[in-house]
Amino acid sequence: MQEGISLPEIEKVNEEGNSASFVISPLYPGYGVTVGNSLRRVLYSSLKGAAIYALEVQNASHEFSTLPGVKEDLIQIILNLKQVRLIIHEGEDAVLKLKIKGPKEVTAADISASASVEIVNPKQPIASLSKTGKLDMELKVNRGMGYVPTEIKENREFPIGTISIDAIYSPIKKVNFDVEPIRVGEMTNYDKLMLDITTDGTIKPTEALTKAAAILIDHFNLIKNYQEKAVAKKGKAKAEADKNKKLAANKTDFKSQKIEEAGFSNRTTNALLNNKVKT
Repeated sequence: MQEGISLPEIEKVNEEGNSASFVISPLYPGYGVTVGNSLRRVLYSSLKGAAIYALEVQNASHEFSTLPGVKEDLIQIILNLKQVRLIIHEGEDAVLKLKIKGPKEVTAADISASASVEIVNPKQPIASLSKTGKLDMELKVNRGMGYVPTEIKENREFPIGTISIDAIYSPIKKVNFDVEPIRVGEMTNYDKLMLDITTDGTIKPTEALTKAAAILIDHFNLIKNYQEKAVAKKGKAKAEADKNKKLAANKTDFKSQKIEEAGFSNRTTNALLNNKVKT
């Protein structure tokens, strides 16, 4: 603990569904915004999740296609699929199937998923089918981080007929924080940080907060241990240089070495000396 700066306490003051509120206090003056903004940025950008990143639709080769008997066009269906939140329990990717005939209001519950994939919002609407309508599609999902637009995946090769879509991996829907002054002894300028976190249901708010804090700690530890690692690296380089210098000093100059000191047999040594080879 830094001398003169006491550590605060954290309390979960409210939790309802996928939302929770936390209070962290008392924080040293100015630390409320520092801690709150850091956690908010990491929560939005650096937590892993799973999302649909591509799909193949029968009788549709691009996202501007329309399907007979389906009320929504393919763009609207893709927007609905982006809202499907899921968890991949094993592996990094999976393939899901959606094959259904109308009349029906199609939801995420109609997606056929393997045992390793869990859909957490099965009531999410996908499309409305008339009596003649049908949907037959293959959904490709994987694990990732943050938000990955289609443009970033342009260099990735997809099979013909595969439609790439923006992937929303972040499990965080909303993060807000507020800072209020709080009294500590006679000081009235300490900070109270109030943090509100809403997730998509694939992770609990408390777990999201602890994971974000762990990511920040890992990065700050790199800075904390910088001097120690720099000294160790410098010492290693010096030891290597000393070793090479010693090897160079001990290296024999064979061109100036006498024949008698070269370690040849007596017969070879005499033959060389008789031929006036002395070094």
